[in-house]
Amino acid sequence: MPEKKDYYEVLGVSKTSGEDELKKAYRGLAKKYHPDVNPDNKQAEVKFKEVSEAYEVLSDPAKRQKYDQFGHAGVDPSYGAGPGGAGFGGFSSQGFGFEDLGDIFDNFFGGGFGGSTRARNPNAPIKGSDVQISMALDFMEAVKGVAKTVSVSRLQTCATCEGSGAAKGTKPETCGECSGTGQVKVNQRTPFGVIQSSRACARCGGKGTVIKDACKTCAGKGRVRATKNLEVNVPAGIDDGQSFVLRGEGDNGLNFGPPGDCIVRVSVRPDLIFERDGFDIWCEIPLTYAQSALGDEITVPTVDGKVSYSVPEGTQPGTVFRLRNKGVPYLNGRGRGEQYVRAVLEVPRGLNAKQKEALKTFEGMMTEKNYEKRKNFFGKIKDAMGI
Repeated sequence: MPEKKDYYEVLGVSKTSGEDELKKAYRGLAKKYHPDVNPDNKQAEVKFKEVSEAYEVLSDPAKRQKYDQFGHAGVDPSYGAGPGGAGFGGFSSQGFGFEDLGDIFDNFFGGGFGGSTRARNPNAPIKGSDVQISMALDFMEAVKGVAKTVSVSRLQTCATCEGSGAAKGTKPETCGECSGTGQVKVNQRTPFGVIQSSRACARCGGKGTVIKDACKTCAGKGRVRATKNLEVNVPAGIDDGQSFVLRGEGDNGLNFGPPGDCIVRVSVRPDLIFERDGFDIWCEIPLTYAQSALGDEITVPTVDGKVSYSVPEGTQPGTVFRLRNKGVPYLNGRGRGEQYVRAVLEVPRGLNAKQKEALKTFEGMMTEKNYEKRKNFFGKIKDAMGI
């Protein structure tokens, strides 16, 4: 296998370089050797791969630590392997996998080689989980915003033991197995000899303390499930299927960690008059024949109340009118959408004899000049059929 170049030399940085210096060096070299900048340049392609591989390792703190300790063998198990698959100077991995080696080096060198045995400090603050709730809104509530009371079921710090998990009047005691350190020494036989390492204490789980008399309220867990009512302001303009966040209203954290958030998912009931399209609002207005033909001053409903609109003479069915700034307010922003009004012609029903006669008289007075679409339609038929 060809000798690999030192990753620090590939990037042109020192072994003490920080994250910003690494990133700056990588970006400059990646731009210089990128295949799009150097088409059909094999040498540039190789350089680009070397730079990318070096940055991938050195930008990861865990991989960088392994590389600093063991070189390329610490991040690439195949590096240095012979024809039989042996690495590390001929040591065969048969029956003793690379992951096992990682565990050994983790224990021996304090977690600098493999990640399988590293565990989070059980006494470290842990953020609480997020919780989700659903909220149903009427159309107008979603458009204008509304104040609502919601109930949130979440894990809260136990008031009886104040989160310690121990019965009232007591407290967790020092673990006798590990003497409060949370770690115990173990001997492990390896191909390198017997190595002494530290592991989390099985009795206390690494905490260094044990609870002999558990709190009866929370059964020693330090948290209890409870329901809390919250007053929330739903933002104007929210739409069906969208969510908003109540910061810090989720599960309480462990070990005095911060609480999670409450995610409120919204569903909006449809409206009888209005239909929403993004931040625009649509509605239909039925017009009589006379209103469509002669024009009229009509009343149009909007989310802000009724407004007057002048329907022009000769308005055709399906004509759409626009009312500016009468739509939905932009979510967490200025301005709002439009309202569109579609004219729908309503044909009268249940005519009496006198009304029918009047309509026939009126129709007899019409000519093709009064029906432009009809005139064009039959004109196209005439041209198509050669009549």
